[in-house]
Amino acid sequence: MARILRARGNKGEVAAELLTDFPERLRKLKEVFVGQAGGKTEPRLMALKSCWLSQNHRGQIVFHFEGVNSISDAEKFRGLEVLLPFEQRVTLPAGQYFVSDLIGCSVFETPVSPPVVSSSPCSLGEIPTLVGTVNDVQIPGEDIPGTPLLEVETSSGEILIPLAADICTKIDIPARRIEVVLSEDLRDLNLK
Repeated sequence: MARILRARGNKGEVAAELLTDFPERLRKLKEVFVGQAGGKTEPRLMALKSCWLSQNHRGQIVFHFEGVNSISDAEKFRGLEVLLPFEQRVTLPAGQYFVSDLIGCSVFETPVSPPVVSSSPCSLGEIPTLVGTVNDVQIPGEDIPGTPLLEVETSSGEILIPLAADICTKIDIPARRIEVVLSEDLRDLNLK
């Protein structure tokens, strides 16, 4: 939901970078988990004294945890993430995905057009080929418009694939699979 950047003020508050499209729901929470996402240790449950969106820094939120009452206490949270259990995630509309659901998906390329000559209805030219695995998703900021980009690790290095409906033609989260159609222009851009 958020990544803690630093202590804020002298009463134990922390400033955090928002990592959610639904920041308004954070203000209503009474408790959150704090820890390393995917870390070796279990995140710890923290009660919230208060929480508000920063008026001075867009894209930031301020948390004040119970029992954290000084700058030195707050500094211990630097770099940690504010997390919620999967069961508490919002339900997204069709065609929208959580970044955490996309990471780890296998990406397969489907041919741009079917082969001209085919010896059977199941021609090898139509079989999707494995491109790689999604490592992360680059999200454009408020000041930088654009389409999110999938960072895909391939056998020859990382490539970026726009998360656009005409390129990512099928996304099957339960199967951990994304099918893409890559144009020559997109291939050339990734080679540069």
